[in-house]
Amino acid sequence: MNTIHEAGCLVAGQWLTEGPHAERIGPYLREPVSRARTAQPEDVAAALDHARRSARRVARLAPATRADILERAAAAVTAQGDRLARLLALELGKPLKDGRGEVLRVADTLSVAAAEARMIGGEVLPVAGWGRGVGNTAITQRAPAGPVLAITPFNAPANLLAHKLAASFAAGNPTIVKPPPQAPAVSTALVELLLEAGMPVEAVQVLHGGGDVGARLCAAPEIAVVSFTGGVAAGHAVAHAAGPKRVMLELGGNAATIVCEDAGIAEAALACARTGYSNSGQSCISVQRVYVHRSRFEEFAEELTAQVKGLAVGDPLDPGTDVGSMVDDDAAERVVRWTAEAAAQGARVTAGGTRDGSVMAPTVVVAPPAEAKVVREEVFGALVAVLPYDGFDEVIEECNRSSYGLQAGLFTHDVRRIVTAWRELEVGGLIVNGSSNFRLDHVPFGGVKDSGIGRESPRWMIEDFTVTKTLMLKGLTIWGDE
Repeated sequence: MNTIHEAGCLVAGQWLTEGPHAERIGPYLREPVSRARTAQPEDVAAALDHARRSARRVARLAPATRADILERAAAAVTAQGDRLARLLALELGKPLKDGRGEVLRVADTLSVAAAEARMIGGEVLPVAGWGRGVGNTAITQRAPAGPVLAITPFNAPANLLAHKLAASFAAGNPTIVKPPPQAPAVSTALVELLLEAGMPVEAVQVLHGGGDVGARLCAAPEIAVVSFTGGVAAGHAVAHAAGPKRVMLELGGNAATIVCEDAGIAEAALACARTGYSNSGQSCISVQRVYVHRSRFEEFAEELTAQVKGLAVGDPLDPGTDVGSMVDDDAAERVVRWTAEAAAQGARVTAGGTRDGSVMAPTVVVAPPAEAKVVREEVFGALVAVLPYDGFDEVIEECNRSSYGLQAGLFTHDVRRIVTAWRELEVGGLIVNGSSNFRLDHVPFGGVKDSGIGRESPRWMIEDFTVTKTLMLKGLTIWGDE
């Protein structure tokens, strides 16, 4: 019998465990793996009041103090890596190798946020360059914006929580965390490690629950900034509920990767196989559409199919597993249904197309029509579609037909194509000689169009979690007054 991991709500420094709970059924084990204490309206009210009253206390912590805490937390996460990876496997069906990779990124993210905390400052403005400024001095500083609401997704619940919470704390804000219902235990475990590392109870609270909890928090006047990662429809609802607050949205994608005729086909196929099915394709930058020059199209499709058929599928707790389960049966069934629809429209299914419960067999769909759901919609599952193209301008245009614009990949050695794609593709990031599914956590990450607003990674998130304050010293100058 598997241990059921308890996840309490953290409100005003107290872990609340008694009261209504929601169970999480592990998608692979198909039995309860965690139990979260669901937040009630009075918990939400108490958390908001505590965040409001705590803002000044957290803001007064020196950047060095915040940085030291984050560095200790990074070391603790590294030491607890296996435990956190196991929780990810139990709650989400994420293979241990993917979970360990996510935990390594958590530690990196905390360390990067610590380094960025030490760099927060301001500047002396050159006011004396204009006549009315002569004889005066103006100085700016980055000041904490106020209480932050962090709403995190199920697909990378630990690392995306680390991004939001670490950047908010580095900036000097208290944070209310609303974790995904699918991953309450791993989210709670990460917050516990941060508290053990010295994060004050004024700086973080945790409220488990569904959309009703998130909507109440978004609309609350006590919240200064909302940072949300999730689906497009939910993101629109968050923005509507938040109103005139500062809002950062990291939403969906159906990422494209282009394979040119000069690319190494074996290397490109291997990269797409490894990154198209990690976490069962449940990533906003997972390889979904691969456009291959027609002269290499069949060669690539055969090589990708062979690589995909070699992936180990099954128990996420087995260290050798490459592809575990999707988040639930409905998600897997949707991918099966979309695969069948593409096949009925003339596509070839060269691998997969079936499921066993929530485990989706890694699927390759070759030459689907341009309007098929596996091309136009966000699959968010263990499926890669392969499509031919003839001209480079044509494939750029086809990639841009998507309503999303998060990240793209490009395999070529032609610098002119690289520059053209960087300029013309409507995306937030381009990965050259790699697939769309690559990210460094200290590099800005975010999209355009329906993929969201703002950029993640500690440095850029700290900018969103702070405000610029100006100090004007009239009659006092460091520039000269004649």
